[in-house]
Amino acid sequence: MPLFRRRRDDDIDETSDEYDDEGLDEFDDDDEESGEPEIRTPTPSPRGPWDIADVDDEVTRLDLGTLQVPVPPGCEIRVDVQEDHTVTAATLVQGNSTLQIHAFAAPRTEGIWDGVRTEIIDSLRGSGGSAEPAEGPFGPELRARIPAEVPGQGVQLQPARFIGVDGPRWFLRGLFTGPAATDPNQARVLESAFRDVVVDRGGEAMAPRDLLPLKLPKEALAAMTDPTMAARLAAHQDAAEQGQQQQKPTLDMLERGPEITETR
Repeated sequence: MPLFRRRRDDDIDETSDEYDDEGLDEFDDDDEESGEPEIRTPTPSPRGPWDIADVDDEVTRLDLGTLQVPVPPGCEIRVDVQEDHTVTAATLVQGNSTLQIHAFAAPRTEGIWDGVRTEIIDSLRGSGGSAEPAEGPFGPELRARIPAEVPGQGVQLQPARFIGVDGPRWFLRGLFTGPAATDPNQARVLESAFRDVVVDRGGEAMAPRDLLPLKLPKEALAAMTDPTMAARLAAHQDAAEQGQQQQKPTLDMLERGPEITETR
């Protein structure tokens, strides 16, 4: 399993909880030589999550292709698989709390989290849920109540928390459910793991909001108890590498699929 090192700026105050949003400005001042505005790409918080180009640490992470995800002791990781065998999300589980992580392509010149928050609020209100803006350790976030099927009780509103980070040509969204959605102490381990996630966007041209599909490592495929599913996932991943996928999932197309679990 690969190790990554994270570079840190000596001038960064690691104890500060302020959210650094300077990199979200679309344009810098006019370039003195050309007179043209300089395009600035969004950058994540200097305390993570991280772009692959900015990593220099010894944190052990599970390599899922576009995402490198740490799995803290006592946690397990699950991946969500769509009907077309695309792996779309990684979910960290700690007790009764979960953190689901999606990565998306984003424009070169601006972030998308502001617009996504508005869409989440509208979507939840339309489905009987609710969401309110709040400020958290990763900047603007949403404290929500989402409709969920509870065995023996029908559909009930469950607490949830949406966080997001705009990076260079990518956007990372996290969804907390369970006790971590409302209790900062319960969320601490999962928040720390989210902060240590690494995004490997790649250089492929992608439309904004296209999902960055994940890839299961060979050892995970070999360990699956369903050999038919393992073979289908392997074939799908091989086809994707050869550019044979016709349609990539987007932010608006996600549905929860079967999960594959790895415990640490």
